[in-house]
Amino acid sequence: MAVKKNNGKRIVLKISGEAMMGKQGYGVDPAVNDSIAAEIKAVHKSGTQIAVVIGGGNIFRGLKAAAGGMDRASADYMGMLATMMNGLALQDALERQRVDTRVLTAIEMRQLAEPYIRRRAIRHLEKGRVVIFVCGTGNPYFTTDTAAALRAIEIGADMIMKATKVDGVYTSDPMKNKRAKRFERLSYMAVLEKQLKVMDATAISLCMDNALPIVVFDMTKKGNIGRAVKGQNIGTVIC
Repeated sequence: MAVKKNNGKRIVLKISGEAMMGKQGYGVDPAVNDSIAAEIKAVHKSGTQIAVVIGGGNIFRGLKAAAGGMDRASADYMGMLATMMNGLALQDALERQRVDTRVLTAIEMRQLAEPYIRRRAIRHLEKGRVVIFVCGTGNPYFTTDTAAALRAIEIGADMIMKATKVDGVYTSDPMKNKRAKRFERLSYMAVLEKQLKVMDATAISLCMDNALPIVVFDMTKKGNIGRAVKGQNIGTVIC
């Protein structure tokens, strides 16, 4: 299944929290945040409706805390709060670049963001606003990858774009194994059977059940978000 050429499409961009910290090791790097916002702005100006799901691993990782003895549900809720911080930071960067943006949260925090309502999210997109989804699904034990798949299906997105630090999915970690080979195209079942660490199994299964393509690409290269939207071969397509 080929990724369709850009024709006023609607996409969900999944960004990890780690991507926002740059080389700092913690928190949000202002320069990286501004760079991500500029890339999103360029795609938005092309006529694409864009929603963003953002992680919180640069501030707090629920799984790591749970492994250290913390109650898993409490740790996951703390991770959701971290995604709110990242969402507000990205909203600020976008609005400083004059891109109308709304943050929608799965956990109600009225002083900070709008509560997530499916029809409201779609309406914001139709009005030309960038929408940032935070706090995952609002439930512990579910990752932001699953939240990205769920939100993409709910709003009728054409695809999920998973932004990473490498140019696609490999047979093994290309940072550790120079002989690792990149896949240009994979089926959902191949990802599940090979246990490739692209997105968690729940997210992949949701996409498979709803025929939602996933594009995995390198976000660190300038212009790649736009190239991925246009269907250029810059990463791995899972469909």
